[in-house]
Amino acid sequence: MKRFAIVIPVAAAIALGCSKSDAGGSAGLVPDEEVPHGLIVLGEQLEDPYSVKNITKALESLYPTKAGMLRVEPTHYYVRFRPGCQTDFDKLEALGVELLDHPVDYSIVREGDYYHDPEIPEGEITWQYAVVPPDFSFPEGIPYEILDQCHVAEQEPTIRSSDGIDWDAVERESFRLTGNAGLYPETRASKEKNRPKGRIAIIDPLKGSSPIGVAGVSVCCNVFVKFCRAYTDENGYYEMKTAFGAKPRYRLLFKNKKGFGIGRNLIYVPASFSTLGRHSPDGYSITVTDKSDRALFRRCVVNNAAWDYYNLCKSNAGTICQPPSNLQIWTLDILKCSSTVMLQQGSALDGLLKSLIGDFSALVRMFLPDITLGLDTRDDYSSIYSTTIHELAHASHFMQVGKDWWQTLEKNVLTSFITSGFVTYGAGSEEGHGYCEVAEMWAYYMESAIMNERYPGLDAITGTTFWFYPQIFHYLDDRGLNRYKIFSALVPAVCDRAGLQNKLIQLYPEAASMIRLAFNRYK
Repeated sequence: MKRFAIVIPVAAAIALGCSKSDAGGSAGLVPDEEVPHGLIVLGEQLEDPYSVKNITKALESLYPTKAGMLRVEPTHYYVRFRPGCQTDFDKLEALGVELLDHPVDYSIVREGDYYHDPEIPEGEITWQYAVVPPDFSFPEGIPYEILDQCHVAEQEPTIRSSDGIDWDAVERESFRLTGNAGLYPETRASKEKNRPKGRIAIIDPLKGSSPIGVAGVSVCCNVFVKFCRAYTDENGYYEMKTAFGAKPRYRLLFKNKKGFGIGRNLIYVPASFSTLGRHSPDGYSITVTDKSDRALFRRCVVNNAAWDYYNLCKSNAGTICQPPSNLQIWTLDILKCSSTVMLQQGSALDGLLKSLIGDFSALVRMFLPDITLGLDTRDDYSSIYSTTIHELAHASHFMQVGKDWWQTLEKNVLTSFITSGFVTYGAGSEEGHGYCEVAEMWAYYMESAIMNERYPGLDAITGTTFWFYPQIFHYLDDRGLNRYKIFSALVPAVCDRAGLQNKLIQLYPEAASMIRLAFNRYK
């Protein structure tokens, strides 16, 4: 809700945007041209070296006397699903299915962020591709097709199986026979497989020149139907559990280990992908800077800000409600304003909004963002970080007060914006303005407090030019009522300044004089 916290900019953004290291592996900075965007363009269909048929041929090629005594059994099914709604996606995710919106047995002429099957009408969810075990129980109501039966041998590197078959050699032979030998590195010193590992890092110039980890982000690898995914730790390091011999395709999926997702992608938004291309099976490391691809840079900053915020919500000093684990965050370059509309969590659009934006309200309902970050003029780490913290503070407030309170806030902010002649937050005299007062005092206070902790010496307090006073919370904080104690007062019954003061005094009677002094000082 910062600098115009309401749903109109969300709808406008959709309307405009919906037409269409010391770790293993290579390392380096990421220039713009290495992170492609837009629609993935597929080329010709390829022979999958992991299909049962092709693994059988490779087995016969290397072990002609043994092949007749062995039957290659499928270890995975290559399938595709047609989810009809987000609930279908949630069902599949709960079953551990990793979905891709494009087939994995085609060459890629041009990389990008998303794919849409040309046979699927625009506006409908495209096919989603995955591998599942043969005993997978397909959920009812979600259409699917089994495309192929595959054999992906899993064994420790350099260890032959009990039947005397070197399945790693069989895999390499299958790649050769199917015309995919080029995916095996020619300069590789050993034919052994390795588990890819590396570090995803970013530089925050105000914290110095040393890279810091991109925490809890998902690193995805695949070679045809062989998939693996690992989360980075708090320092940005990851290691896959699966060993690869061929060069995997690396992607960052901004669905964090803590559950929140960053990004939007055509119809369904689990999170944004940043495709990094094919690299060594030993691993791949990157260091992102503000000179890197803008989308990748901002996603990494927002990811780290949210990771930090979720962590600080619980401490020895107290507890602040964490934002929901399935929070959906959009980053939008075409806007300067941000909002915390919490649509994914059930905050509904009302008739007033529909009367103003008409059919756009249906688009907002379809995409269901919780937070939108307007980053049009925000190119540096600290400003993106602070904007994210502000909106996450609103999300915590939402979790404590609930949907009805939040919908009243949205309606009042929108009404105030219009009746005041499109002045941010209104004039502070409109009916129901207290909702905005309480919400913005908290969010601006949290933004400043966390930024001052992150950057010692910054000593900045934001929001002081508006008609509400986040200074009150800073005054209380400096005198012992910390953020956790203040948050305890943000209950559903508190919807204006007077109610906030009374609640704080009720909770902390020993500090009553100091609380009254703070509120009287700023008015």
